[in-house]
Amino acid sequence: MMDQPWILASNSPRRKELLGLFQQPFQVAPADVDETEYPREAPGTYVCRLAKTKAQVVVERFPNAGLIIAADTTVADGEEILGKPVDPADARRMLQQLRGRNHQVYTAITLMVPEKGILAQELCLSQVPMRNYADEEISEYVLTADPMDKAGAYAIQHKGFHPVEDFQGCFASVMGFPACHLARNLEKIGLMPAIKIDSACQQYLDYDCPIAQWVLTGVNIG
Repeated sequence: MMDQPWILASNSPRRKELLGLFQQPFQVAPADVDETEYPREAPGTYVCRLAKTKAQVVVERFPNAGLIIAADTTVADGEEILGKPVDPADARRMLQQLRGRNHQVYTAITLMVPEKGILAQELCLSQVPMRNYADEEISEYVLTADPMDKAGAYAIQHKGFHPVEDFQGCFASVMGFPACHLARNLEKIGLMPAIKIDSACQQYLDYDCPIAQWVLTGVNIG
């Protein structure tokens, strides 16, 4: 199976870049699924359902794939799910709601190996502290259009806006693809490449991750 290209069920540039750190050939096969929330659906349940659904959609197109990887990420303020903004005004509302305090980012990853009947799933929950940015900064950031395709209307990696401060969790997960969480699940199913993914991820993100080694040993933190 390591000889077959992996299949990433996403067209996200961030996920493509982070999966590329594994130095394993892969192809992209986006899954178009309905992302509507169910009534009273918890954020963790929501992203796990969508990640699994994406993998199931793609496996119908690639039933002999060696490995299918799907992911879904959402921002939550308590139990309130903050998806992608519908317009600039909605983006401003979300950013005003989140500023100056903590919120949660949930990222789920689903792995499927069709020929072996393997389905593995991982949920990463990160606590994200936002800085107390000004209304003028929000307006300038929204004008860049960067918030419009992102849950919660922000990118943690945006150097101009830099919305997050004093973060102590998995930076890659907030970007939508927790590399170390993926690595430990790949190891469980016998597909882990010979690369030190925690070092590669930290170097790529220029981020000294305080939890990487804990995650790789199986601790349930994000």
